[in-house]
Amino acid sequence: MKLTTKGRYAVTAMLDLALYGGREQPVTLAEIARRQDISLSYLEQLFAKLRNEGLVTSTRGPGGGYTLSRDPDEIAIAAIIGAVDESVDATRCRGEFDCSEQRHCLAHDLWASLSERIHRFFENISLGELQRRQAVREVARRQRGTDGAEANQRVVALEP
Repeated sequence: MKLTTKGRYAVTAMLDLALYGGREQPVTLAEIARRQDISLSYLEQLFAKLRNEGLVTSTRGPGGGYTLSRDPDEIAIAAIIGAVDESVDATRCRGEFDCSEQRHCLAHDLWASLSERIHRFFENISLGELQRRQAVREVARRQRGTDGAEANQRVVALEP
């Protein structure tokens, strides 16, 4: 069982958006791509899905970009992962119950139970909670310090 790049990048990009813009200040995908070393074209695909699921809003034109559609504390990590069509499933059959000769395999219930726990784990962690974690704040400080333009940008999570 493994969370794919799609899910990882979606969570990382949404966390970047929460840190550097939140609901108030649009952030461009180019900025996120640069800070997080993610392909711009890949981010465009992910943000189309995130926008369709109502997690982000877009603003066109100069000064445009993306903002969170609601408070980061109201966005569960599970919602982000689900928005990009990602499933964290430990079963071999992807929950279809046809692991072995079109039936449950011997350990199907174990793997299905693990999948449910992982989903609940992601349901119980909000983007806001991640944003407030000390380790995340330290990375954001480091990212601001490596690029002079970033040093002047407001980082939502680091304000009092």
